[in-house]
Amino acid sequence: MSPSNCLVSAVRALRPNAAKSLNLQTSARRTASSSSTRQLITHQSALSATQRYACASQCWANGLGRQSRTFSNSTSRMKLKTVEQIKARNKGGPFNVTAALLFVATAGGLYAYFTYEKERVARKRIAEQTKGIGKPKVGGPFDLVDHNGNRFTNEDMAGKYALVYFGFSHCPDICPDELDKMALMYDKVVEKCGPVLLPIMITCDPARDSPAVLKEYLKEFHPEIIGLTGSYDAIKDTCKAYRVYFSTPPNVKEGQDYLVDHSIYFYLMDPEGDFVEAIGRNFTADQAAKVISDHIKDWEGPLKKKDRWA
Repeated sequence: MSPSNCLVSAVRALRPNAAKSLNLQTSARRTASSSSTRQLITHQSALSATQRYACASQCWANGLGRQSRTFSNSTSRMKLKTVEQIKARNKGGPFNVTAALLFVATAGGLYAYFTYEKERVARKRIAEQTKGIGKPKVGGPFDLVDHNGNRFTNEDMAGKYALVYFGFSHCPDICPDELDKMALMYDKVVEKCGPVLLPIMITCDPARDSPAVLKEYLKEFHPEIIGLTGSYDAIKDTCKAYRVYFSTPPNVKEGQDYLVDHSIYFYLMDPEGDFVEAIGRNFTADQAAKVISDHIKDWEGPLKKKDRWA
């Protein structure tokens, strides 16, 4: 029984005249209604007013119940009692453990990339600023002799990075410490980048540092370190080109022991002979090796990876 028919029956019982008029108007409008509908109305007219009212109320309540709409079939949050139920409910949501891990990994990757790029640009800027116009600010042509008595010029450094240090064999403490550091730096760089670095020591005391003396002295530190010496004027010109300060005491007699005052830096030169960066005593071997390796990795030109002395 529809709610509209029940209401019509209730109103007809309470107000006979109005119901009769409403029945006539309804009958006139619904001449095409089926015989089953007229039989239902005739059956309802036999009911008492109280029964009709109760019927109307029940039908109205049933109609509202059928017309109500359920907006969600999910389990109420108040009914979620276990961790498994909560995980099952949130598994398909946008904010879960997988999404959080993916977000953290992406953020970490972007941070690492931009940090590397920032450092690379800074290194490139340093390398560009140290290059001179026409000739390098640090470095330049030289013509010396190595620890084996062979001629060695700046052209022999082409195609490789070079780590140049100025010292002397009679140095009591600073030079041995720095040469130990050079040996460690060299091994660490070769491990990361291959044999693309020339470790070179140029003496500031050519009067005492002959090729034979340098060879005996340097083998205590690393077999790959190249010792260079020459005439006093050749050494002086080389130190001037590299902006290295050195001096010997005045009025030194032959055979007299003395100390040479000199600058204490490692000069990193690129495969084209341009100065890249100066590495001071404040750098540890690990820090210096990282600086050198990073510059080598930034190099876009060819490198001679074969041993020059092979």
